[in-house]
Amino acid sequence: MDKTLRTTQKHATQNHTADHHTTPNSAAGPDRPELRKVLQEVVDSGITGMSLRVHDERGEWTGSAGVAELGGSAEPPADGHVRIGSNTKTFTATLVLQLVAEGKVALDAPADDYLPGFGLDRRITVRMLLQHTSGVFNFTGEFYEDGTTVPGIPSTISGKEWVDRRFHTYRPDDLVRLALSRPARFEPGTDWSYSNTNYVLARLLVEEVTGRSCAEETRERILAPLGLSGTLVPGASPEIPQPHAHAYYRYEDAGRTETVDVTRLNPSWISAGGDMISTTRDLHTFISALAGGRLLPAPLLAEMRAPHPKSGFGLGLRVQDTGPGGDTLLFHNGGAGGHAALMYSTLDGRKTLTASLNYVDDAALSLTLPFLRAQERLVEEVFGGGRSGSADEPAEADAVAEPAVAAEVAGSNG
Repeated sequence: MDKTLRTTQKHATQNHTADHHTTPNSAAGPDRPELRKVLQEVVDSGITGMSLRVHDERGEWTGSAGVAELGGSAEPPADGHVRIGSNTKTFTATLVLQLVAEGKVALDAPADDYLPGFGLDRRITVRMLLQHTSGVFNFTGEFYEDGTTVPGIPSTISGKEWVDRRFHTYRPDDLVRLALSRPARFEPGTDWSYSNTNYVLARLLVEEVTGRSCAEETRERILAPLGLSGTLVPGASPEIPQPHAHAYYRYEDAGRTETVDVTRLNPSWISAGGDMISTTRDLHTFISALAGGRLLPAPLLAEMRAPHPKSGFGLGLRVQDTGPGGDTLLFHNGGAGGHAALMYSTLDGRKTLTASLNYVDDAALSLTLPFLRAQERLVEEVFGGGRSGSADEPAEADAVAEPAVAAEVAGSNG
């Protein structure tokens, strides 16, 4: 049963950061005090707990900091399960591009050719769905540059309403129809804006073309071939396999601040925008295989990692240049109501960083800046270079620097 704690943010933060230190959870590779230091900085910034996995020229290293559960003392498990939020989109994009490779889908064909039941604007192509240039309303809510939002379904920007409906089952076609009932954000192909609706449409496209569920296709095409035994597409199930750290959500109710354990929730509210569960080990295996050319032919991998000039977003991936002396990275991050995951790889797949985080989420996205800084510090430490981001390529959680990116946090998270 979910635990509800009456608490303030200060108390919740102190409860899990005080006197808690980083412990490496693996003897593989040499000790990495610089990584342990960054992990501790992340926890000190307000994140409840974090587990990190790095594969590079020095070998494999894993470590954890913080706590797995508020009020407890155990650290997050080194390879625990986590709701990976928008990292789900990279899996979904890979499925679509595999269908393109097989000649079953044309990347620049109207999406309406494959999804005739929605009356989609014929100018919206499959590529636009994967790159967030369709202009379709984001069903979890739209963020605008002036700080305003237009709500969609109850999501993590909705406070108590989201908490009360977190076990509700949403049908993906209903999410799409809600989005299509709202005005488009811009004309197809004329701009970029993050929208979870794009990836629910991509999921439905996969199902329409193959005649099977997206979950079945994911298992057959990606999970089984790569041996990703800790990864699953949960559908409407609220369960998450053990071991795992706990996720929390804070909200206001009748003048009181409540913090509830939301580790169990029905992820159908976000669907293919961010419903998957995985581990840091499986995310490493996946992004390394994808970047290394094991899942897509070279021409389509090149399409996937060609960045949009405004956002750095390719087709289900972002591309980031870390600056002089650093690596060019492929990545996607995401969060899901108190759980989050990071997933980075060099272009050849030989160096990766994957991480899981558990934290106290809220409607104000209060931990977006700590999440951003965690990402920046880790990328700088592992991949080098003179910078770890730019104004055009922010972290998904950076609601201040890039309002559209906040949709990845509030909507899947993230």
